[in-house]
Amino acid sequence: MADRTETEKRDLTKDLAAAVRGEVSSAAADRALMTMDASNYRRVPRAVVAPRDAEDVAAALRVCREHGVPVVPRGAGTSIAGQATGVGVVLDFTRHLRRIVALDPAARTAVVEPGVILDDLRAAAGAHGLTFGPDPSTHSRCTLGGMIGNNSCGSHSVAWGTTADNVRELELLTYGGERVRAGRGTGPTGAPTGLPPRLRDGVKALVDAELALLRTGYPDLPRRISGYALDALLPERGTDLARALTGSEGTLGVLTEATVRLVETPAARVLAVLGYPDESAAAEAAHTLLPHKPMTVEGMAADLVGSVAGLPEGGAWLFVEMGGASPAEAAARAEALCRAAAADGTTGHAVVTDPAGQRALWRIREDASGTATRMPDGSEAWPGWEDCAVPPARLGPYLRDFRALLAQHGLRGTPYGHFGDGCIHIRIDFDLLTPPGIRRFRDFSHDLADLVVAHGGSLSGEHGDGQARAELLPKMYGPELVGLFGRFKDLWDPAAGLNPGMLVRPDRLDDNLRFAPLPGRPVPVEFGYPHDNGDFSAAVRRCVGVAKCRNEKTAAGSADVMCPSFRATGEEQHSTRGRARLLHEMLAGEVITDGWRSPEVHDALDLCLSCKGCRSDCPVGVDMATYKAEFLHHHYEGRLRPAAHYSMGRLPQWLHAVAPAAPAVNALARTPLAAVAKRLAGVAPERPLPALATETFTRWWWRRRRAAPPADGRTVLLWPDTFTNHLSPQVGRAAVRVLEAAGLRPLLPPTAPLPGGALPQPALPRLRRPPLCCGLTYVSTGQLDRARAVMRRTLDVLTPLLAAGRPLVVLEPSCAAALRTDLPELLADDPRAPRLAASVRTFAQTLEDFAPDWRPPRLDRPVAGQTHCHQHAVLGDAADRRLRERAGLTGQLSGGCCGLAGNFGFERGHYDISVACAEDQLLPAVRQSAPGTEILADGFSCRTQLDHLGDRPGRHLAEVLAEALGEADA
Repeated sequence: MADRTETEKRDLTKDLAAAVRGEVSSAAADRALMTMDASNYRRVPRAVVAPRDAEDVAAALRVCREHGVPVVPRGAGTSIAGQATGVGVVLDFTRHLRRIVALDPAARTAVVEPGVILDDLRAAAGAHGLTFGPDPSTHSRCTLGGMIGNNSCGSHSVAWGTTADNVRELELLTYGGERVRAGRGTGPTGAPTGLPPRLRDGVKALVDAELALLRTGYPDLPRRISGYALDALLPERGTDLARALTGSEGTLGVLTEATVRLVETPAARVLAVLGYPDESAAAEAAHTLLPHKPMTVEGMAADLVGSVAGLPEGGAWLFVEMGGASPAEAAARAEALCRAAAADGTTGHAVVTDPAGQRALWRIREDASGTATRMPDGSEAWPGWEDCAVPPARLGPYLRDFRALLAQHGLRGTPYGHFGDGCIHIRIDFDLLTPPGIRRFRDFSHDLADLVVAHGGSLSGEHGDGQARAELLPKMYGPELVGLFGRFKDLWDPAAGLNPGMLVRPDRLDDNLRFAPLPGRPVPVEFGYPHDNGDFSAAVRRCVGVAKCRNEKTAAGSADVMCPSFRATGEEQHSTRGRARLLHEMLAGEVITDGWRSPEVHDALDLCLSCKGCRSDCPVGVDMATYKAEFLHHHYEGRLRPAAHYSMGRLPQWLHAVAPAAPAVNALARTPLAAVAKRLAGVAPERPLPALATETFTRWWWRRRRAAPPADGRTVLLWPDTFTNHLSPQVGRAAVRVLEAAGLRPLLPPTAPLPGGALPQPALPRLRRPPLCCGLTYVSTGQLDRARAVMRRTLDVLTPLLAAGRPLVVLEPSCAAALRTDLPELLADDPRAPRLAASVRTFAQTLEDFAPDWRPPRLDRPVAGQTHCHQHAVLGDAADRRLRERAGLTGQLSGGCCGLAGNFGFERGHYDISVACAEDQLLPAVRQSAPGTEILADGFSCRTQLDHLGDRPGRHLAEVLAEALGEADA
């Protein structure tokens, strides 16, 4: 049977490849990437096709018909009800069908292909003062095709409606190959126009026979997304076939082109934040704000928002956006709304006019679909009842009943969402791993469906029914109308070839759960995974598919890093989500069958820069850098490693060994022998070898200290990291100069433990003893046994010295991040590790915490450059920004990753990706800076990348301040 299945899959793939000009693949990696969307469900496809145009779609459908294989159209795969998964052929529209075919500002319409990303359409329309109204929180990566398939909504639906309200015409292909041009209106016979005769006559007959049912069977509320919108075909509603097909989840036809409405966007926007005692009070108040014509009314409670600066007093808040022709008009409208709301019992309000402040608050809302997947105690929460909706005036009573039902079933969740439309988002702590937990999930789903219907609501208010809710549609619509849905489906898709198991005759809501194939017990791993109770499977489960890592551009003013390799390649397997999916399938063992030896996972992780950006930017805290290190450790266990792992992965050893011969090594690096050395070491031929310091920082330190002991002051330990010590000692010298000027007493740790935790003395240095190390290069190459050994030695030496509360000042951000996170997570069994991690300070944090009254020299010049990705992800740069401000260094540093990323950009085969990452933000920011701008780059990798690719060198902030101190002394 298995052999026959493989033969059928090969034949299908062969025929598709012959018929389609786009990419066709049945490779394990490509199929694994498409097994899941952002839902609880998993289905394994037989092949993936990326059509280039509508003719490719038609060809793919023809081949699938011949083979009797179903088809699933897919956009960005952020659907939460399971409708973007399938067992047949997945049509991936994100690669090619991405044109904005036409944009008519006068008519306020745009013609788009299904793979157009919403933000791209908004940017094109924005040039004319227009926008596309619906805006899901995934607007930076969701596609118009996916939005039309789900009838997506977003925060601004109170002003501009759902996607169905903004669709004018659709071009589709049925599974049978019929071409449809669906719009509004009828022909001479009263049948919808744009249909082939079979469909035209069949649709008219079905509607004519069921007029009474269509007029009475649908609840009246703004967020009714569930089921087929067949009431749009009523003559009094204009026989709007485009609207009826919107939200059909790819079960009736495959979209190839759409004409959509654009709306005028206000010249100015202001955000009013209203505080309420609790979420019930906020829910009760939301609909009373609608007469003020807000653009959004979004609700969030304290258990989701946490402590955020700038929020008024309260336990829950409504975010209400008001527009105007000018900032003053928008602010006046917001103030008027706040005054009216105060009369109804707000606990306070704030009017946010600053665009940066508004973006910061909206980011909380947009990340909620990810952050809500973890309860305050760290336990997992899942979709499934993510978006049911009730009439807005019923929201308060519904929420109280909803909370009571959660308690009745012993479940927890954090409601938030579109309060103005009566639509609630929530992730619930279902146990979807055990039979009793799954039974509770099923029982709760049935009870909640009854509750929603009792309040006159819709099972889906935004994300569609898919598999998550379709089984329960009879509760909402009754068997007669659900039967009509089935007849409509059979009319359009008699072979049941489009997205079977969704919406009509659906799979059970507890079938195909994505957790089922995962191991029942934790797999043995090296890292502690403290946020996942040591369970690697739970760590991988963190990825719920919201795909923020698929952002192709960073938002204006954003310092986000994730995900540089996806932005460089545009390929799913090189996104954080794609890699997490492959790791999930590796653990499942069905599609990817080689476990830790998997070449598919290895190839996907090969272009991971280990930038750690996902650790902070991913709403659910996926930490792909750690997962990569874990994988590489197991993948190469007992096997020969790549040359780069021996050369760059063990860089601290080599640099220590050759330090006495640095001048000779530098001379050899300028000869033809360097090319041979790079080839043997696995170094990219395009990369110059960095020059070694002829005097290391530690040697300079001890020479200086013997000559002039340091002055009195509070002692801080200065970490002599490998990069500062051997490759950029000028940074260490500058840091000593600044720290001493600030009244601190920097001391270097010894290379071996001293009796009683004594501080090192000038006569004690033994510089040929192996240096202390944070383990960074060993971790990044997955040499975790070696990393653990050097980390334990570091603990042995430093623990006594840090007992008095001394900080450990680390100048290289990547080394600071390794000491702060990698060390305690790899040495999870050592109680000394978290104490060491807590002592780590960056250069700026040290000055702020231990020399708060010191005033840096004024430089009064603009800055450009980049915040190191590890600092952004692990340490934060708030202290750096404050220090720059006090020194008169104005402007912002860019986000992203420099692309060199330690060993990554030096490794053979990575050069082009490394350059592409640098061109994403760093190099453009430097090129666009004015003459006289100070180029800041605290990381050695960032400075090296600028040296290799730019025409303006970067410096560590310590160097800039030390230079100014020298000028002040002169």
